[in-house]
Amino acid sequence: MKTVFVARTALLSMLLSLAGVAIPALSGLTPAQAQTVTATALPDFADLAEKTGPAVVNIRTTERVKPGQGGTGVPGAEDEEMQEFFRKFFGVPMPRQPQPERAPRNGRKQGPQQEEEVPRGVGSGFIISADGFVLTNAHVVDGADEVYVTLTDKREFKAKIIGVDKRTDVAVVKIEGTNLPRLAIGDPSKLRVGEWVIAIGSPFGLDNTVTSGIISAKARDTGDYLPLIQTDVAVNPGNSGGPLINLRGEVVGINSQIYSRSGGYMGISFAVPIDEAMRVAEQLRISGRVTRGRIGVQIGEVTKDVAESLGLQRAQGALIQRIEPGGPAEKGGLEAGDIILKFNGTSIEKSSDLPRVVGATKPGTRSSLTIWRKGANKDVNLTVAELEPEKVAKKEERKPKPEQAPNALGLVVNDLTEAQKKELKLDGGAIVEAVEGAAARAGLRAGDIIMRLNNNDVKDAKQFNGLVAKLEPKKTVVVLVRRGEASQFVPIRPNGQ
Repeated sequence: MKTVFVARTALLSMLLSLAGVAIPALSGLTPAQAQTVTATALPDFADLAEKTGPAVVNIRTTERVKPGQGGTGVPGAEDEEMQEFFRKFFGVPMPRQPQPERAPRNGRKQGPQQEEEVPRGVGSGFIISADGFVLTNAHVVDGADEVYVTLTDKREFKAKIIGVDKRTDVAVVKIEGTNLPRLAIGDPSKLRVGEWVIAIGSPFGLDNTVTSGIISAKARDTGDYLPLIQTDVAVNPGNSGGPLINLRGEVVGINSQIYSRSGGYMGISFAVPIDEAMRVAEQLRISGRVTRGRIGVQIGEVTKDVAESLGLQRAQGALIQRIEPGGPAEKGGLEAGDIILKFNGTSIEKSSDLPRVVGATKPGTRSSLTIWRKGANKDVNLTVAELEPEKVAKKEERKPKPEQAPNALGLVVNDLTEAQKKELKLDGGAIVEAVEGAAARAGLRAGDIIMRLNNNDVKDAKQFNGLVAKLEPKKTVVVLVRRGEASQFVPIRPNGQ
């Protein structure tokens, strides 16, 4: 038995030495002594969880519906206890079964029916100030009629939504309280790949659940408005809006997204960097909205072939593909074909850097740009304008339609109403109602508007589904997607690619 133990401890010693962990010789120690030594080589999250946990909250949202409204529900889940079970352990509200109309008693007409409050969803958040400001994800609270915040000591508060920013998926809500526990704010720029972090939240409604992992990558470009922190921390439905915390007990991100083919955690999760989130939160607290800059250009990536052809030493910058007539770029003298290399001294390494840098610039600011034009650098100046608030297709009353099956890309689409076309200044397109499969993996979501499939403009849902039906099953396609004010080509790859 002792020989086996010495062999195992020798192997453990070798592995820890290769990992750069300095430990005393383990041979000759008792099992209890060896366990104590090896335990010190790994982080202990107990004190960290105890210190930070009280500032993490559970957020549940509700909506008001008229009696009889709602989805199809789950058979046998009509009673309150079953509804609560599904809310707690699956993290999503289960729609109530439509109730049959009852005949009025004694032949008398009943008065107008009162709206009732039904569960909508659950998420997480964390307190950033002692007077009750709470940070969470926009998708956790957006569209809710009521928001309830529950602390670890079981106190529950009715919260007020201060502001929501869908572009960064950040929201601020306020509860009335004093001397509330709060989390310290960290610096995501100091994070290192491989560094230990923990997440605290309410996955599937299980309050104050702690999971751990490491930073997998920084500044991961997911096609959204800002680069995200990638981790392997277990994050599931209900974790959204909860904090990502470093070993110093500081928030470094807001857990926001997962990569999944099943809907559950698959080893990859993403968090909004807390410095970006706090900049957004500050504007939301002051004015209830976020103001961003724009210069009026449509841009694309600079490929290696383009860079070599134009005399650039390497592929960098943002290629201007189109100039908005009368916009800041045109007034500043920019032209289609210019490559923006720097904005206010900040290097633009890839095209996605430009919207983030310009968006963070206060409208009205006189800004300097370095561009590449006809084989040489050129400096230009322009005044940044304000980006219009994000427009989304409004939900309108629609006549009930038969349930649609997803098309081959995993999309259920519908026609835009005339009001939506007018508001969004569109002549055609198809709005996404539901997403699964390949389209979900590509990042599409409900509310997106499909403008083009490969080189074909999309006129309406029927035409789009017809085009999809003619696609080669194993060939990658691209769709031009409009989300808010931004449009982007998104490749959709078949299963297994």
